[in-house]
Amino acid sequence: MDATPDLSSFAPLVYAIVKQIPSGTVATYGQIASMIPPIDDDMDAGAYARLAPRWVGDVLNGISSIDEPSIPWHRVINSRGGISLPNESRAAALQRARLRHEGVEFDAHEQVNLNTYGWDGPPDEFLAHWGFMKPKSIKRPPPQGPQQMSLF
Repeated sequence: MDATPDLSSFAPLVYAIVKQIPSGTVATYGQIASMIPPIDDDMDAGAYARLAPRWVGDVLNGISSIDEPSIPWHRVINSRGGISLPNESRAAALQRARLRHEGVEFDAHEQVNLNTYGWDGPPDEFLAHWGFMKPKSIKRPPPQGPQQMSLF
């Protein structure tokens, strides 16, 4: 099953999670999807893990196009730390501007450092109330062991 399901039952779950993301932090589509249990019992877990981040994007794309102010859609970015909207679109410019206004910085490649600005997820009480799972971490662990100094 690779087709997009009816997202009417998925969207409220995404909205509930996105409303929890604090100002000045970001989450990823995959991180949000990792909290929501599969909405279709017949779907293979691997397929769900692969497709659910796209569905989160589809849900939030609908919000960004009407710019619903009660859902901070601009705080959700891709797993590389970038904005997934077309670079020159009005919505992408708005997303960048809102994140910058909240203190989120972009590097020279228009990427956000997920270790600095990445969200760790909502409180356990929120997760339990909604029946959500702990989110996957979007922060990369520091390198282990001695590191060779770069000469360049």
